Amino acid sequence: MKPTVYAPFLSLVALAACNNPYSSSYSPPPPATFTTFRAEGDTFTIADNLDAFRAALGGPLNAPNTPPADSGRREINWDGVPAAVTNVDNFPATFFNVNSKRGVVMSTPGTGLRVDSTAFASVNAGLGDQFKAFSPKKLFMAVGSNQVEVDFQLAGTTTNALTKGFGVVFSDVDRAGSTRIEYFDAAGVRIANLEAPAQSGAQGFSFIGAVFDSAVIARVVITSGDAALSATSTDLSAGGISDLVVMDDFVYGEPRPLP
Repeated sequence: MKPTVYAPFLSLVALAACNNPYSSSYSPPPPATFTTFRAEGDTFTIADNLDAFRAALGGPLNAPNTPPADSGRREINWDGVPAAVTNVDNFPATFFNVNSKRGVVMSTPGTGLRVDSTAFASVNAGLGDQFKAFSPKKLFMAVGSNQVEVDFQLAGTTTNALTKGFGVVFSDVDRAGSTRIEYFDAAGVRIANLEAPAQSGAQGFSFIGAVFDSAVIARVVITSGDAALSATSTDLSAGGISDLVVMDDFVYGEPRPLP
């Protein structure tokens, strides 16, 4: 699938200045442009799109716990998370910048975060056959919410940072529009809002990611499906009313210093 280049809307402040007759000398900066990578299907289809996304980020894969770099990318696939913080509802939000230094800190409006090795059968036995792992076998979700915020910091530090691209592999997106990633700059302006494609087959994968011309992304908000997973959840494909979606791999550009 061919990537698509977009130019997001100007911020409301910039638009107001452009329409202000007393600001005729104001020249707002051009909106950041980005390329979208979007795919749905089996492991091989997603892998091809993901490789193109990695190439667009540029540079090598920077290993966990290495110092901040000038280029390259970082990845999270959850599978190296130790048993002590797997299959529990209090996965540390700072794990991937303290325990395994990769430059991200997570939060949720829910009650916690969870890395799971049972395809969430340990949360709800009825979900045991619902979700497949793209990179076996652990998966990720928010607890008590369908949203996760990811903020970027220089790897291994508490210094806020920017990245040029971010993408996620999702498992079991059944309904168009249920799953998305919103991208925000350092001023808190939303610069992109991308929907993950719904899968055309049962229990497949979806990938969505954006690569900007430069490092401008300060944080992202991920919405996974219509509702949070719970002990009583039933997915749309199993007769429920909500599209339940979980996350696998995160891939993103090396977090870089703010200008």
